[in-house]
Amino acid sequence: MLEHGYIQIYTGDGKGKTTASLGLALRAIGHGWKVLIVQFAKGDMANYYGEIMSSSKLMPNLEVKQFGLERVVYANNITLEDYKEARRGWEFTKQAIESKNYQLIILDEINICVDLSMIKIAEVKEVLINRPKNIEIVLTGRRAHPELISMAHLVTEMKPVKHYFDQGVMAREGIEY
Repeated sequence: MLEHGYIQIYTGDGKGKTTASLGLALRAIGHGWKVLIVQFAKGDMANYYGEIMSSSKLMPNLEVKQFGLERVVYANNITLEDYKEARRGWEFTKQAIESKNYQLIILDEINICVDLSMIKIAEVKEVLINRPKNIEIVLTGRRAHPELISMAHLVTEMKPVKHYFDQGVMAREGIEY
């Protein structure tokens, strides 16, 4: 199916990082791939995020696992529980990669976890270097670490040009989540 998988990063301050990775997942599933999305810092909100609600209904080759609390994690609200959830997600991720059950694994918001030192950069690099070479891995989230950018094969930076949020429009169901 896939002779060689690459490392992709979707980062930047603009909208669309998770959305781009979901588009890639949809494309891969269309070709019969088994896809895993591990969402860091997005936990226990299965009835909130549209991608979670649709995945079990529409795509049997898609598995989504969430690790985090029922809120967005920022530097000013991070707790010990956030660290525990990130660690739990990372341990799950390592097992999933080792299992060789997936052709595409998306690590949604892992860049934030690395940036906030919830997961050590050295650990992520080691796993990526030693991954089975036929697994495509995508890392999303703002502030991708320079060392991860250096080792990735494809890096896309989402840059905001104009956003309705700047005019007071809050996140909308079905569009932002």
